[in-house]
Amino acid sequence: MQRFGTRKFGSILPIALASLLILGTSRLIFDNLKNNKLIKPTSSIFRWRNWLEGSKFSSYIVKGFEEDDDSYEDIEDCNVFEGKWVWDNVSHPLYKEESCSYLVKQVACQRNGRLDDFYQFWRWQPNECNLPRFNAVKLLKMLRNKRMMFVGDSIQRSQFDSMVCLLQSAIPEGLKSLTKVPSKKIFFAKEYNATIEFYWAPFIVESNSDHSTNHSVQRRLVKLDQISNHAKHWDGVDVLVFESYVWWMYKPIINATYGVPNDVKEYNVTTAYKMALQTWANWLESSINPQLQKVYFMSLSPTHLWSSEWHPGSEGNCFNETDPIHGPYWGMGTNRDIMKIMQETLQDLKIEVTFLNITQLSDFRKDSHTSVYTERKGKLLTKEQRADPKNFADCIHWCLPGVPDTWNEILYAHLLQDLL
Repeated sequence: MQRFGTRKFGSILPIALASLLILGTSRLIFDNLKNNKLIKPTSSIFRWRNWLEGSKFSSYIVKGFEEDDDSYEDIEDCNVFEGKWVWDNVSHPLYKEESCSYLVKQVACQRNGRLDDFYQFWRWQPNECNLPRFNAVKLLKMLRNKRMMFVGDSIQRSQFDSMVCLLQSAIPEGLKSLTKVPSKKIFFAKEYNATIEFYWAPFIVESNSDHSTNHSVQRRLVKLDQISNHAKHWDGVDVLVFESYVWWMYKPIINATYGVPNDVKEYNVTTAYKMALQTWANWLESSINPQLQKVYFMSLSPTHLWSSEWHPGSEGNCFNETDPIHGPYWGMGTNRDIMKIMQETLQDLKIEVTFLNITQLSDFRKDSHTSVYTERKGKLLTKEQRADPKNFADCIHWCLPGVPDTWNEILYAHLLQDLL
């Protein structure tokens, strides 16, 4: 099902010409895709594309067909989380590392020495519909005079970084900024009076790991019934996107308090997680105005720590992986008990929270982790550390551009329906 809006044009002639040009280019693309799995940079498509991007007529097309396009695919009756990864080096990646000065070192894998860039060219294709093309200007218009905040750990921070990179190219220099304050990163689009923010809360509830930089404590302690110190930063935020998983998976048992501040006990992680989410749910029901605020919860981001899961008999991890997993797969880096707790908690809520189940589609992407092309404790891995991927490859975080961009494409598809 498609939903179409209206659009005003000064003349039909430019649109007719643009349509012919787009149809011709599309024919070239489809013909090449039909005959070649990979489109080489020297192909006619890229020559056409480079010409279009460099021409003044291209500028008219971009403005006429992207910024002011009010049509989008209705995904309400489509499960966008069931599908497959398809090779697409025409429309992806949605941005380049070098085009986003806000990209942090931790996730800039090309800058950190990764030689292949195949992981950037896979597009998620749902089985029953198409994801709408990400339109930065349209999203900025929807966020005018609003705040959107990502809440969680470093995985959620990567989704924030991705969103900033997706939006910033549509904003002229001097009209955008990124500031850091304790526990927060704030991207500001001046023309739209809109902010995209990240707030550090790895357990959602309060803990001794809440310092934005000094949080790698040996003995983690979670306050399962305490959330107000975090929640005061969430009050009145128009769009909230929550996530919490990896920090819970450090050990099967976690130290926590509940009820009595100084009474520290050991809890099974799944039990503690359920109690923490209930504290969060109670806050939502007492504090969120569903008429004015939209709340989303990201499902867990999978890890790829053991290559024996997809290459039986091997003893590695995500290092040197260059292709997704094709076909049914559910790795050990995804905890089904935690997934069940997430879903049950959201189902019992008295207000609407949209569950974005990105786990399965991300589980296929063993190729997109930062691996040894990243930093540890603020420093890039040394040559010796890179030579020891078994101990130093990061198979938790994701390269950018990469998988978190797809999470934001899916979030964008929902925002189109919730904010328009």
